[in-house]
Amino acid sequence: MKTRRTWTLNGKTVTADIPGIRRLLDVLREDFGLTGAKEGCGEGECGACTVLLDGEPVAACLIPAAQVPDGAALLTIEGVARTRAGRVLQQAYIDAGAVQCGFCIPGMVLSSYALLQRNPRPTERDIRTALSGNLCRCTGYAKIVAAVRLAARRLREEAK
Repeated sequence: MKTRRTWTLNGKTVTADIPGIRRLLDVLREDFGLTGAKEGCGEGECGACTVLLDGEPVAACLIPAAQVPDGAALLTIEGVARTRAGRVLQQAYIDAGAVQCGFCIPGMVLSSYALLQRNPRPTERDIRTALSGNLCRCTGYAKIVAAVRLAARRLREEAK
C-alpha cells in the first residue's frame, strides 16, 4: 500500500508516493535526489540527517515519510543554499574555519538557520542549545559557534 503526500520541498510543491514504511531521509535522497542530508547513526543522535520540517530541525532518519503531513514545508541544505540567509550562514562557516570534513555541516547549518530565523541575536548558550542535536567529530564547537555569531551579525547588518 502506498501513501501519497504533497509537500513544499525547498519552496516547490512535490508529491511523493510512499510504499510501506520508508524513512523521510530515504525519500529525500532516493526519490528526490537531495543527498545533503546524510545517514550518520540511523538513531537520531548525530544530526547528519537534519532537515527542517515546518521550520523546526528534525532527524529525517527517524521519521516515517508517510507521517509527514500533507502541506508540510520541508527544507534541506539544498534549499537553504538558495536563500540569502543560507548563503550568508554558509559563508560564515567558511570564514570562521568551522568546516573540517564536512559530514556534519549540512545538519549544523540547518539547525543554525532555524535558530537565526527565530532569534537574530542568539547568545552562545542559545547557539549551543540549538546545535545540541548535531555532533561534530572534527572541530570541537568553538569555530562553529563563532560562525553562527558571525552570520547573525552579518544578517543584522544587512537588515539595516
